[in-house]
Amino acid sequence: MTADRHALFTDLYELTMLQAYLEEGMEKEAVFSLFVRRLPQRRNYLLACGLETVLDYLENLRFDDGDIAYLRSLGKFSDRFLAWLADFRFTGEVHAVPEGTVVYANEPILEVIAPLPQAQLVETFIMNQVHYQTMAASKASRVITAARGRRVVDFGARRFHGTDAAIKAARAFYIAGVAATSNVEAGRRYGIPVAGTMAHSYIQAHEGEVAAFRAFARLYPDTVLLVDTYDTLAAVRKVIDLARESGDAFEVTGLRIDSGDLVALSREARRLLDEAGLQHVELVASGNLDEDRVAALLEADAPFDTFGVGTAMGVSNDAPSLDIAYKLTEYGKRGRVKLSADKPVFPGRHQIYRMESDGYDVHDVIGRAQETLAGRPLLGPVMKGGKRLSDATPPLDRVREHAREQVMRLPEHVRRLSPAEPPYPVQLSDALTRYQHRVSRNFLP
Repeated sequence: MTADRHALFTDLYELTMLQAYLEEGMEKEAVFSLFVRRLPQRRNYLLACGLETVLDYLENLRFDDGDIAYLRSLGKFSDRFLAWLADFRFTGEVHAVPEGTVVYANEPILEVIAPLPQAQLVETFIMNQVHYQTMAASKASRVITAARGRRVVDFGARRFHGTDAAIKAARAFYIAGVAATSNVEAGRRYGIPVAGTMAHSYIQAHEGEVAAFRAFARLYPDTVLLVDTYDTLAAVRKVIDLARESGDAFEVTGLRIDSGDLVALSREARRLLDEAGLQHVELVASGNLDEDRVAALLEADAPFDTFGVGTAMGVSNDAPSLDIAYKLTEYGKRGRVKLSADKPVFPGRHQIYRMESDGYDVHDVIGRAQETLAGRPLLGPVMKGGKRLSDATPPLDRVREHAREQVMRLPEHVRRLSPAEPPYPVQLSDALTRYQHRVSRNFLP
């Protein structure tokens, strides 16, 4: 897999601050914590995602001659600073929750421990990647919940916000439980199953639907045929005629309905197929689906076996951004806070302790890293000395299974699509609360 270098994918102020840090000799160890301040209105939880991309980036971050030449052309940076960048290597540590872990507001997804200039430089890329992939995985998790065990396929690459988003989204979706993607590059890069049907243009290019169905099924016997180009139910009857004509050679596995009254059309299509002895032919729904439409279709007993979901999942249409932050919490072994209203920053290094009861996770406590509390600690070391640890990035299928187990451990009311009442409880440990007050007094007038 190609590593993400992207040395210049950073905000200008990261570089100007770096030069200032170096001029002032501020190179002591710093801790930065990445977290989401508050959950979107329609999210009861988030699925953490993007750690593998971050670790690839940190291991491979280099400034090449072209990068240095461009920065020199800006006229803002000294030769000394540019030489420092030319020799840059990330040498720090990362502690993180495993990908696919359920997280809540203010809980650290990862923490970077490194000399201040190093930890500062990587802010933009880390936020960008964890933000989008976590947002995508969390949306997909809701679609999977709505599908009630039916298969969900990612159909959305063409409408996502750029190629990087489409490729990374397919991985995030798979972690969340999506069965396959239409995105061939994502399939190649991550080993995700690829799937697809046919476009309306293929049907339109032929002189009639029967000719199109016959030709496609001859080339791809176990295909899924698209039946709503002209008249959906008439097309279903044509497929049935093709099955009778083909006899035992008929291997079509499904019919896709992309428009119209999906409930009524699917019910009648199912009836026609069953009466013709084609119970094995499944029905696939697509067309501007999201978790709410999927849930409504199943609530109405629409007999779909698979849902092709695209745009709404990739752009997370109801919650297209997360209030994600990457904040300094310690410098030179001293805690740092931010006292802005409604934007707290908890000082020091942290740990999340998750409590369980009867097989369900019921309560979290955010504590200091050095204290030991009841519950499962979620943050663990994944990188040391700028190199990932051997177990930091498990195989994708294991990450996917971890995410499935995490969601199944949620209390039922938290797993639902509707806002959880009451929300999943998260509190600060007494030790962290006392430390926050003590550090805050140092910065108050």
